[in-house]
Amino acid sequence: MSLTVRPVEYADQPDYTRLGGEAFGTPADGRPVPTREEWEAAGFREWGAFDDDGLAARLRVYGFTSWFHGARVPTAGIAGVAVEPERRGSGHLGRLFDAALEQAREHGEVISTLYPTAPGIYRRLGYEVVGSFDDVDVPLLNLNRVAAPEGVVTRRATVADFDAVVAVHHRWAAAQNGPVSRAEKPFWTPPEKFFADYTGVTLAIDTTQGAAGEVIGFASWIRGEGYTPATALMEVDDLIALTPDAARALWRTIGSFSTVVGTARVSTSGLDPAWLVLPDLTSTVHSAHPYMLRILDVAGALGGLHSPLEGARVPFAVGGARDLDGAWTLTVSDGVTHLERDALAIEDVHHERPVLSPNGLALLYAGAQSAANLRLAGHLTGAPDHDTTLTALLPHRQLHVRDYF
Repeated sequence: MSLTVRPVEYADQPDYTRLGGEAFGTPADGRPVPTREEWEAAGFREWGAFDDDGLAARLRVYGFTSWFHGARVPTAGIAGVAVEPERRGSGHLGRLFDAALEQAREHGEVISTLYPTAPGIYRRLGYEVVGSFDDVDVPLLNLNRVAAPEGVVTRRATVADFDAVVAVHHRWAAAQNGPVSRAEKPFWTPPEKFFADYTGVTLAIDTTQGAAGEVIGFASWIRGEGYTPATALMEVDDLIALTPDAARALWRTIGSFSTVVGTARVSTSGLDPAWLVLPDLTSTVHSAHPYMLRILDVAGALGGLHSPLEGARVPFAVGGARDLDGAWTLTVSDGVTHLERDALAIEDVHHERPVLSPNGLALLYAGAQSAANLRLAGHLTGAPDHDTTLTALLPHRQLHVRDYF
């Protein structure tokens, strides 16, 4: 049976929508096919694998930037992956990813990320789990015991505060690895729509520098239904604080609902410093969404990064994916990493330099695992002489993700 992999056209949308419904479920009122105007305005890239019987597999690519190592990195976010049940296991997915990721490189995207439903499928394609986006349930009664902040007050945000909210997210995200920058569609939201999506957005204001104060944190929340604490639930999409007192002020504001709401379902990731001000960590993970990463361009991802290891020189290689295979030498000069491609065959380098699998490269880049742990997992082989330097090459930043796609 012949197979054609190509970008999805608007004429393919009925089959594309049907296949998505089979994979992810269909609402009771059906899943409508988008209008041409909606589809063209969405800003994503869709790919399909077509055989003699029609659309066999599909995926969607979001082009955006995410924060890694203090810079906004062009990223291909993969979503909506679906294969028709009768064609699963046929190899269609591999060819679909090959085409979509090649186009991503042409767009200058040097990494790719996704939220998997089955991580094993994507591990075979070079992706690895580097973090998790979680919804965590917090009893509001516990928040009433958060210590009172000093020099910080809260107030309700308005559309006029949008730039201040964006600035807080920017400062927080730039200090992490992983967050979507929210500078591109579909993650950039017009101010009016951003505020319309929530019951309220609460600001934490530093009043120590004057009456006007500086916005140093925000929480966006949806109140939800009901007023019986045993059953009422509110949702908190973001609770981002730039100081401990900002975190205390925001948590106490959420906790003030405790007479009518029993639980706050908070979107978070990793060990968020905003949670360190809580008197205890009594909470329940409602849902966890692992986040996977793949490197698309070794030089593009690892070159030009700030590193504290001035003068370091690390030869390494990547093996196990034909689009990444090769030998490299990384040096640090003027505080920045530089990569040079070495004219060595991958099979000739194991005795003289460390060799990373594509998965190991992703884990090392994200700061999710040390070189020692990569060896334990089988994602780093070859000479061990540079393991310590590989681990210390990039300043450690926590992995945090707050946007699901």
